[in-house]
Amino acid sequence: MLTPAKNAAHEAPGFVDRLLALTYPRERLSLGMLVSDSDDGTADAFRRETHRLVDGGWHAVDIWQRDFGYRIPEGLPRWAPEIQLERRRILALSRNHLLFNALTPAIDWVLWVDVDVVEYQPDIIELLLALGRDILQPHCVTEWGGPTFDLNAWRDHGRLHLDDLRDEGFLVPLDAVGGTMLLVRADCHRDGLIWPAFRYGLANPRVRTDPAQIGRPELGEIETEGLGVMAHDMGITPWGLPHVEIRHR
Repeated sequence: MLTPAKNAAHEAPGFVDRLLALTYPRERLSLGMLVSDSDDGTADAFRRETHRLVDGGWHAVDIWQRDFGYRIPEGLPRWAPEIQLERRRILALSRNHLLFNALTPAIDWVLWVDVDVVEYQPDIIELLLALGRDILQPHCVTEWGGPTFDLNAWRDHGRLHLDDLRDEGFLVPLDAVGGTMLLVRADCHRDGLIWPAFRYGLANPRVRTDPAQIGRPELGEIETEGLGVMAHDMGITPWGLPHVEIRHR
């Protein structure tokens, strides 16, 4: 399990509680975290809490720190269009640094989980692995049965999200993915699948071409959406689960 974190000290106890509730064999689980650009003691908070995982039988826990020198400009919300390219570029760098620190030869699967995903079923790992897909994303919502929260997972140039696909079936193909919770076969990463820290896919017919859909004026997909489009370029289809919900704060 890999988790990037920034100014998330308050999330540490609940995050570890949720990991301890998982029903997957603990001796086969490892956690890697990368803490970046934090001023609230995030790294220390997670180090204090994650010892419970090792005491509880997890195989390993590693926490790295890497600052990129990025802060959201004061007075701007994190969704402001004019900062999205740089903000998402830093998020992609953080995920890639974490991936390359953590990906050892023994790892078969990577489950990306954000710290502010606050509820998911204890057997979520077993459910995802049983489906046998290379890239698989549950449906992130803020209330059960409600609209999609993770709008980075989409199809049809960003017009369809997982809440639009509930009538399509249990398992649906996606063009792009989000990162709130994402299962990736480790060999996909080893074969070159990364989180693009640059505008990717400008010549790919799946990318969005309407700046209003992207939320910033520059075309091309970056970070999580870029990973989804890159997967297609590698011949790998990402899949979504409209009816397997996880809850974000």
